[in-house]
Amino acid sequence: MDHNNLREKFEFRNIHADEVKQAAAIEQICFPPNEACSEKSMTERIARAPELFLVAVDKETGRIAGFLNGLSTNENAFRDEFFTDAGLHDSDGKNVMLLGLDVLPEYRGQGLARELVSEYLRRERKNNRQKLFLTCLQPKVETYKKMGFLDAGIANSSWGGEEWHEMSIFV
Repeated sequence: MDHNNLREKFEFRNIHADEVKQAAAIEQICFPPNEACSEKSMTERIARAPELFLVAVDKETGRIAGFLNGLSTNENAFRDEFFTDAGLHDSDGKNVMLLGLDVLPEYRGQGLARELVSEYLRRERKNNRQKLFLTCLQPKVETYKKMGFLDAGIANSSWGGEEWHEMSIFV
């Protein structure tokens, strides 16, 4: 599906406070239990930085199909504490640590994840951010490279007992 078709089918906007449970449920579907964000952390993240929580809402159903979220900071490297401590968010931070790209299975294969990343980049460019960071498992490295991210190698992360790659992109 191309950019315009995605725009016709989905509304891209900040998450609403009453969508916390929906986002937490999507997270449980998209990530294994050892990696998924807890409902408590998700609630804190949304309360602290709703402007960094971009959702794609299916215009037909009114339900969230996917989302991308993060926290801004002046730090220049990813660390696991960003996943669990929304207090690390600095609204004036020059960088964003991306914490989760979630797309429900029935919406995959349409380019929605790529569109979420593109829209997020557009928004954060307007906010004068410098760089977005994320961590991903080896099988996803090529996917993020195709979106323009650079692989910095093995991350300083042991989240969920996994070995992660740190990736970044200049905004």
